[in-house]
Amino acid sequence: MHNREIRYYQCIQKVLLLFMLNILSITTPIYLIILIGYLLTRIGLFAKTDMRVLGKFVINLALPALLFRALSQRQISEIFNLHYLLAYGLGSWAAVGLGYWWTRRISDRSSSTSIFHAMGVSCSNSGFIGYPILLLTLAPVAGVALALNMVVENLLVIPFLLFLMEQDRGGSDPWKACGQALSRLARNPLIIGMLTGISVSLFDIHIPPPITHTIDMLANASSALSLIVIGGILVGLPMRGTGAQVIPIVIGKLIMHPLLVFLMLLLLPILGFTPMEPSLRMAAVLLAAMPMMSIYPTLAQAYGKEDFSAVALLMTTASSFFTLSGLLWIMHNFVPSLFSTP
Repeated sequence: MHNREIRYYQCIQKVLLLFMLNILSITTPIYLIILIGYLLTRIGLFAKTDMRVLGKFVINLALPALLFRALSQRQISEIFNLHYLLAYGLGSWAAVGLGYWWTRRISDRSSSTSIFHAMGVSCSNSGFIGYPILLLTLAPVAGVALALNMVVENLLVIPFLLFLMEQDRGGSDPWKACGQALSRLARNPLIIGMLTGISVSLFDIHIPPPITHTIDMLANASSALSLIVIGGILVGLPMRGTGAQVIPIVIGKLIMHPLLVFLMLLLLPILGFTPMEPSLRMAAVLLAAMPMMSIYPTLAQAYGKEDFSAVALLMTTASSFFTLSGLLWIMHNFVPSLFSTP
């Protein structure tokens, strides 16, 4: 009996080890490429300013091409997924509210600090980190999930938070600032790529092979290069700021945000919405579990909040290796019961 129990526990250990190796085979390459970007910038092979140039290439060419390819090859009914937009949008709005409330009421911080804490826990790095991970785990829906996230983050969450920031500091007219933000979004290559891809899908436009191959080459460059950019951005971030400021952001972004999106995914079918396919549900939760967007310290700099924002970005990105590995392990084992279609 004793030997049987030993063999039983050894079998469990082997199974758990196999699961963890499978999960690490997904997350480790992502963070190894981030580390390569960090080391290459740290030793001076790339300058910190080079990351801005590479980042501009990803934002202005590679990711728009990726979004165009993903959306132009999908049926219009798959693109306008109201359930996804509501679940991710409401989950992100809830994260904004809870993040602001905690910082303002519990931590007793200023209103402006609370707004940027709320931004830190609700705005994911969907393009630079989220998409490469989805590409390894949920490739068939990776592009559509990325596009849907871009809609929520760029059209709903970020403009609203910048509107609140302008109103708080009493600078320019907040409505004017919001209008300017929306005007910039209309010229954003990511938005243009999304709208063009939707138009191609809507009108069933045939794209000549030379153009298709060109778009494919640009889109395929986005994954690894975006991770290199993240690694380079992390070099030289000031390690100032107290744990009391940064740790709640880390916990809020990596745990609270995906949990809120998951709860919305469970709630909406109860309210009568048609449930999404399991892969899209998993994509929504995974994208919510990503660290915050890489431009977080850049946005904060204009309002004098760059120090704790930079530290929060560094700590959240480093911690996400463990939380994402854990989340993928949970999904790997419990997805059939948690994400199955009723």
